Amino acid sequence: MIKKLFLPIVFASSLSFAQVGINTSTPDQSAILDVYSQNKGMLIPRLTTVQRDAIANPANSLLIYDTDKKCLSQNIGTPLKPDWLCISSNAVKMFYMPSVSFDTSITATGRTKDLYTLYKTQFGSPKAKSTSAPASIPFFPSSKDLYYYVTDADPNVFSNISISDDGVMTYDVKAAATDCSFINIVFVVK
Repeated sequence: MIKKLFLPIVFASSLSFAQVGINTSTPDQSAILDVYSQNKGMLIPRLTTVQRDAIANPANSLLIYDTDKKCLSQNIGTPLKPDWLCISSNAVKMFYMPSVSFDTSITATGRTKDLYTLYKTQFGSPKAKSTSAPASIPFFPSSKDLYYYVTDADPNVFSNISISDDGVMTYDVKAAATDCSFINIVFVVK
């Protein structure tokens, strides 16, 4: 009679974690991924703003390149409440509204100014430029790319100021402006 001997075989498995190097055999110890090249760059996913906003539950710190805003965009919010921030070093975070004229010659209620359109028009067709400058100043392609604020205004001239999410400001004119009258309008990049 032949006896069969069964020996249990134990497989030892251990998980090990290490750095991954692409084009380098010695990845930096502080990095999980070290990509090396002296003549090529790295491409991250390139999405429109609409595609970016359609990402389901984007992780905090997720990075994409926003092709509409032309910037690296990082989710500084949570997966359930994303808050995308342009983090490119040349991205402007806030700026003042270009100069615009307000007719205050007569008192009136419910006046409007389309702040976004005025800004886009001025940036799109400047009156003068330096010789090597492009024909237009880059501007945000949608009124929804910005938040709009009135930080201060002459209370003797302006009242009941409100601004829609599309950048249309509604206001009342209480009196004619003087040489010292003012209104400060700030745009903040979303």
